[in-house]
Amino acid sequence: MSDTSVLEGLIQALRRLPGVGVKSASRMAYHLLQHDREGAELISQALHQAASQVQHCERCHTFTTQTVCDTCLDDGRDTTRLCVVETPADQSAVERTAAYKGLYFVLMGRISPLDGFGPKDIGLEKLMARASDGMVKEVILATNFTAEGEATAHVLSEGLKKRGVQVTRLARGVPVGSELEYVDLGTIAHALVDRRDA
Repeated sequence: MSDTSVLEGLIQALRRLPGVGVKSASRMAYHLLQHDREGAELISQALHQAASQVQHCERCHTFTTQTVCDTCLDDGRDTTRLCVVETPADQSAVERTAAYKGLYFVLMGRISPLDGFGPKDIGLEKLMARASDGMVKEVILATNFTAEGEATAHVLSEGLKKRGVQVTRLARGVPVGSELEYVDLGTIAHALVDRRDA
């Protein structure tokens, strides 16, 4: 294998990351090889270890190295509340708020017919079974406020309500500390619709 093809292989591998184009991938590859060989080795080992050991939790579908993740095994969690998120990154964001102490279900995606993802592709049946287990009293839909996220929330809400489960949705609104003139119009519109008593 030639020098050029080895380097090109590294650049193409880095391009698989979201938001990384040819220039960024080239910059990363040259930086690692020129200035941080130790970092390149650490990244290589960490990727290999994660790819071989990380799996999906049997209960909530998030990433874990165990059969059931630490969150699902935590006895201090409120088992009557289930927060539905699109990705493990979304779950992590909710956890960082320290405002939620219930359990999760991670869809690993969202309904997007244009991309070929339907209800079956996001674990709809598994979610319905989990939410109907008799312990869950409230399902909090925390999908993103995109067209696909809203469609996903709608489909999930309809299915869960048919099973007699209370369904709530994250409120949308103006971020704390922001000035209205700098907030996008869609956020202001949703904040007006979702307004509450002062």
